[in-house]
Amino acid sequence: MKADTHPDYHMIKVQMTDGTVFETRSTWGKEGDTLALEIDPTSHPAWTGGTRVMSEGGRVARFNQRFGGLKLKK
Repeated sequence: MKADTHPDYHMIKVQMTDGTVFETRSTWGKEGDTLALEIDPTSHPAWTGGTRVMSEGGRVARFNQRFGGLKLKK
């Protein structure tokens, strides 16, 4: 392997949105720096199962409003 081709891999601290801190190895920052996250698995709806805030009236909602009462004849 060539020397000086890879970035420095060192220990940093990662601070979650709830205040918890853990140490990991990374190429981000310098040795001992703290990376403060704005979004993480403890707060983001994609991981917590929360609902998204969406306005009603999308294409499917408008279709169902217009044609929802129609029934197919058999």
